[in-house]
Amino acid sequence: MQVDFYHLTRQPLEHVLPRLAERVVAGGGRLLIVSADAAQRLAIDRLLWEYAPDSFLPHAQAGAGDDAAQPVLIADAPVAGNGARNILIADSTWRDEALGFERAFHLFDESSIAEARAAWKGLATADNVERRYWKQGERGWEQAA
Repeated sequence: MQVDFYHLTRQPLEHVLPRLAERVVAGGGRLLIVSADAAQRLAIDRLLWEYAPDSFLPHAQAGAGDDAAQPVLIADAPVAGNGARNILIADSTWRDEALGFERAFHLFDESSIAEARAAWKGLATADNVERRYWKQGERGWEQAA
């Protein structure tokens, strides 16, 4: 499984999350977005409706309808009611349950860098885990590790 750590230094979550979700769905995948914060989940829901006037990304909050039909599902826990094999951690809090997915996107900013470093180190010895660290450079995302 692959874990991509995205260090948000130049663009906030609101700019990065929709693009990652688009790429997963465009590739035929499904995505579970996880945040323990109800206000953040609501903001992500709104964001996915409004981020670009010329696109539509089908999504819903977990429990709001037919979870299994949603390409993108927003939830408070890492339980993929939509059958997603990709998980995006939006609240910066690593969850080991993410290791049950094929790919995890762990987004974090400066306020949670210590926790992200601890998760990075903790995964160093995990079986079958490929870690990647992405940072925002002048020309976009650069893989730093």
